[in-house]
Amino acid sequence: VQLQASGGGLVQAGGSLRLSCEASGRTINTYAMGWFRQVPGKEREFVAGVRWTGGSPYYADSVKGRFTISRDNAKNTVYLQMNRLKPEDTAVYYCALDTYSGPAGDYDYWGQGTLVTVSS
Repeated sequence: VQLQASGGGLVQAGGSLRLSCEASGRTINTYAMGWFRQVPGKEREFVAGVRWTGGSPYYADSVKGRFTISRDNAKNTVYLQMNRLKPEDTAVYYCALDTYSGPAGDYDYWGQGTLVTVSS
């Protein structure tokens, strides 16, 4: 499985960006896809996730009400719509894919990361 993320960039505080992540390869075993982010010197943190066969998305408290994760199963793509961005949202954002192999939430595949910079 390969994950290709895109959509990062520079935006002013209060603005919006939409990230995309397309999965290719053997994706039939997909349980969920999610977004994580990491600031240099800090641990990677979970942002949002969505199960591939349905159910409500789930979010980190820090982004609830501002970010929306969605999926397009036909395109094997997950999106992260980020609104009302804050400078503290600045990070490298990674998409990830969780399969039915292993514990739920133990993501198996990772994209290359896309940088989001929010200026104040």
